Amino acid sequence: MVRALERSPVDVDPDIHGQVEAILSAVRVRGDAALLEFTERFDRVRLQAPELAVTAAEYDAAERAVGANTLGALQYAAGRIEEFHRHGLPRSWWVEDANGSLLGQQVRPLDRVGIYVPGGRAAYPSTVLMTGVPAHVAGVPEIVLVSPPSQDKSLNAAVLAAARVAGVTEAYRVGGAQAIAALAYGTDTIRRVDKIVGPGNIYVALAKSKVFGQVGIDMVAGPSEVLVVADETADPQWVAADLLAQAEHDPMARAVLLTPAAGLLEGVAAALDKRLVGLERGAVAAKALENNGALVLTRDLDEAVAIANALAPEHLELQVGDPFALLSRVRHAGAIFLGRHTPEVIGDYVAGPNHVLPTGGTARFSSALGVEDFVKRSSLIHYSAKGLREARPHVDALARVEGLQGHGAAAEVRLSERGHPS
Repeated sequence: MVRALERSPVDVDPDIHGQVEAILSAVRVRGDAALLEFTERFDRVRLQAPELAVTAAEYDAAERAVGANTLGALQYAAGRIEEFHRHGLPRSWWVEDANGSLLGQQVRPLDRVGIYVPGGRAAYPSTVLMTGVPAHVAGVPEIVLVSPPSQDKSLNAAVLAAARVAGVTEAYRVGGAQAIAALAYGTDTIRRVDKIVGPGNIYVALAKSKVFGQVGIDMVAGPSEVLVVADETADPQWVAADLLAQAEHDPMARAVLLTPAAGLLEGVAAALDKRLVGLERGAVAAKALENNGALVLTRDLDEAVAIANALAPEHLELQVGDPFALLSRVRHAGAIFLGRHTPEVIGDYVAGPNHVLPTGGTARFSSALGVEDFVKRSSLIHYSAKGLREARPHVDALARVEGLQGHGAAAEVRLSERGHPS
């Protein structure tokens, strides 16, 4: 059963690999000129280099355009995201050993990060908050947003309003693999960053994977997914609504129900058919359900949780009578939603935990985006003379094993009669 539900890695057309590599190379060599060329070719927007940067007046206009209700919602969500992520902020520390040597860790924010926000027909101000706010909490001084422009050269007003709320310091109207290249290599207009975060299409994902090493990246994310584990106490209408909320993202989105309750399975199937009618993105959701959805009858909840662990979903809902009784058995999931009153969409927008999550089974070894992604850690070592004397024979032994005489000598010289004892 697990094998039937596993999502096979997408085989990317070699031509797409070639296109992305050509874009990266062109921007690395030609800078702004290549950015402008690709923006005109792919987005059908003709810009001049001075038009790439978003102005303060555009931020002001965006706040007026979205209105008080949207701005209030953005501020509410940002406040909860900030409060949650402050709990996870890594801190520097020291410890002193028995010999008086000091060991520790120094935590410092990255200097400059880039956040990618998809554009096109949809707008994702929530992604701006989920990427920008943790960077701001971590203390990153320069937060750079890139997003593809609309036909009128503008960026979405809600995206720009969210950028100001999130603490973004620069924004540029450029998208696709060319935007990733600009962030990674730098151009005359866009200075390079230290790390790139945020979701995007296959071109963006590939570009991020190819520039890794030049800069850091958060993850290479695939299509979104939800897995619902439910029992007979679950409401079929609620389960169906949650499956559709994920399916409407993209034809490649995955929505799966695992339940031992045959009656619930039948109820959810009927509810899906009814709720699809009139859904604005019903065609997208229907295709996602047909290609990547599943309603699975399991022997019991134990089997349902075992399958969930094997699939390691991005979002896992536990719509059962006692979700906390199952929680200790969940080993792999990007985010876990406990109880009937916790729809996955609350995590998308306002709960506080990050919605940038590992997909495609990668929750087996990776985690949600967080403040720790926007800092770096340096080890701190301050040895006393007493500590060095104690360590010397062990250093000598290990240096001999590795054939590195100079390593042993670097400790020995400090403890010789001619050396300085302190």
